[in-house]
Amino acid sequence: MTSRLDERLATVLGTRTAASLGKLGLETVGDLLRHYPRRYGEPGQLTRLGDLAIGEHVTVMAQVRSATVRQMCSRGGAMLEAIVTDGHDSLQLTFFAKRAGVLRMHEDKLRAGRQGLFTGTVGDYRGRRQLTHPDYLIVGVDSATEDDALAEASRPIPLYPAVASMPTWRIGKAVRGVLDPLTEADVPDPLPASLRESRGLPTLLEALRLVHVPETVDDARRGRERLRFEEALVLQTALARRRADHAALAAVPRPAAAGGLVDALDARLPFALTAGQRSVGETLAGDLARDTPMLRLLQGDVGSGKTVVALRAMLQVVDAGGQAALLAPTEVLAAQHARSLRHLLGPLADAGMLTAAEAATRVTLLTGSQGSKERRLALAEAASGAAGIVVGTHALLSETVQFADLGLVVVDEQHRFGVEQRDALRARGERVPHTLVMTATPIPRTVAMTVFGDLETSVLGERPAGRQETVTHLVPAGNAAWIDRIWARVREEVAAGGRAYVVCPRIDGDTEEEAEETPVDADGGAGASGGGTLDLDAAAAGATDTAGGPPRPPLAAVAEVAEQLRARPELAGIEVEAMHGRLTADRKDAAMARFASGAAPVLVSTTVIEVGVDVPEATVMVVLDAQHFGISQLHQLRGRVGRGDKPSLCLLVSLAEEGTTAHERLSALAATTDGFVLAEKDLELRREGDVLGAAQSGGRNSLRLLRAVRDAALIDEARREATALVDTDPALDSHPELAAAIASMLDPEREDFLSRS
Repeated sequence: MTSRLDERLATVLGTRTAASLGKLGLETVGDLLRHYPRRYGEPGQLTRLGDLAIGEHVTVMAQVRSATVRQMCSRGGAMLEAIVTDGHDSLQLTFFAKRAGVLRMHEDKLRAGRQGLFTGTVGDYRGRRQLTHPDYLIVGVDSATEDDALAEASRPIPLYPAVASMPTWRIGKAVRGVLDPLTEADVPDPLPASLRESRGLPTLLEALRLVHVPETVDDARRGRERLRFEEALVLQTALARRRADHAALAAVPRPAAAGGLVDALDARLPFALTAGQRSVGETLAGDLARDTPMLRLLQGDVGSGKTVVALRAMLQVVDAGGQAALLAPTEVLAAQHARSLRHLLGPLADAGMLTAAEAATRVTLLTGSQGSKERRLALAEAASGAAGIVVGTHALLSETVQFADLGLVVVDEQHRFGVEQRDALRARGERVPHTLVMTATPIPRTVAMTVFGDLETSVLGERPAGRQETVTHLVPAGNAAWIDRIWARVREEVAAGGRAYVVCPRIDGDTEEEAEETPVDADGGAGASGGGTLDLDAAAAGATDTAGGPPRPPLAAVAEVAEQLRARPELAGIEVEAMHGRLTADRKDAAMARFASGAAPVLVSTTVIEVGVDVPEATVMVVLDAQHFGISQLHQLRGRVGRGDKPSLCLLVSLAEEGTTAHERLSALAATTDGFVLAEKDLELRREGDVLGAAQSGGRNSLRLLRAVRDAALIDEARREATALVDTDPALDSHPELAAAIASMLDPEREDFLSRS
């Protein structure tokens, strides 16, 4: 039998209303009830009209000052011009019709002194802001009965994320249409009754009514707190089940072996391991020695030495007779990893060669762009076990790739891989291999607990000895003298034996293509959220930095910038190389080789060099249009320099103006090189959906109210409750509503959001 919540909106509300709601991704009654108000209008409190930007689609609360109908002499027909105000600024409302009589209805409703909600796109007419043919609702007038009007005029007004064809009050009316008839029996509650009662929480139906039809602001807050805890519990229970399922699997123990490859590597390293590297290494060694598969996240800020820690873990598995696979997100990074591992191992990676050390192994690279002969050899080495370490991209997930005894999977930059991809590789062995997930993107504990909650976590916080700090400066793009000085400084660094990266957000300059990697631009938002509204989730609404401002010049493009730099007198005689994601693997490798060798010491690139690329001679990072990138991405780019023993420099060239979010973001980069401090700042400045990835992307399966920073304590509580539930009832047989909520939120096609894919 179909649940009331699963009924199609077309059946309940009619096809026309359902079609408009469908534009918001709402298809069922349950979808609509989970479409929560973004904020609440307080009757008597008005929106700051002076903050409205031209071109912005807004919903504002304002008071009518006047409304006048008049005939138009020049073009015929009639026009109604109404003026609404917030007490300081005003906004013009304009309606056109063939006959004045058609406009009398609007004139009658738009009486001076009345308050209403007005929605439309802000235009400009002779220097005045205006809405043309806006949709609107007059408080206390557009109601069925006098009692409804009195109630409406006194309680908070829900303001929903809306579209032009379905303004906020029509969404509210649709919500009431499906919500009012429901009974407790119609709304299964995912929260176990005992847990709900112990925490003093309302039922799901009560919470939905508190949120959608609040009598007071406290009602709305109480309803949202219950719904927020529900989201946390459903997510944490899903993660707890995943942890429990993983703990029940069997793995081959790979204990450390004295006198093996790990000891041989330690003896040949030209530097001493940091205390953090040794501590994390001991933790990994213990995990690998158990018969339960390791599933661990290794966080390490840029330059913290994760690669050596991962290599020591891989060698422990090889010492124990197994193989390790290292999965990288791009071919550039896979090739870089293979070179780095061979360099660190030296003769220890030369198995089968005259130069090989005793008990040496082999590092094999396997990518999709390899020639057939090279690929056949790599496949044979993986299948025979001759290669103790196999490095590759998604090509390692192919059915044609076989391993003799896969004991450990290392996944670099976990946020670029989904659960299914990770599991496909882990399933290669007869028993589940151990898994180590690495990220150079510092993740605050709350986000790690929310998004990577099925993994144990280790952190590398120290920088290896000898690594130099990188000084970061913010350079205004409009200051020609400073721009000239940038290229003069690049010349000086190259003359001293350094290398310089120049990063652009686009590949070509003659198209409207977006950046190669999806950057984080100024925080986005919809509608005005100024005075007159109470935003219970301030992070959910933002405003663009550049809304209504003058058009920006085109973003810097690799092809154009490379040509410009070749023509600059400061760089005369210096080879400039270009690289981006559309080049073939061979051309990328050739470009990187010329850069690393110094044949072309200036590399103009997109963000394909963001992660993992290691050229110790690189001492300058110039990021053009830096306002186009987010904190995390800029921090990763900056990490490409300062990897040697020379002081390094990062120059962020930007059009961002003081007082904007983009400028604050860049100033934070200039103020610190601590990735974890920056990650917390990132959470403050960015919309939560960006941080939690697809879990916040919209649609019926997404998280809507949970915020990692604000709700850290709540997530902790939910994690404890979820662990206790799963410990006593692993299959959730006694909690079918909770199990159903998990199935709905984390269906097989969506579960990858747990890994920010």
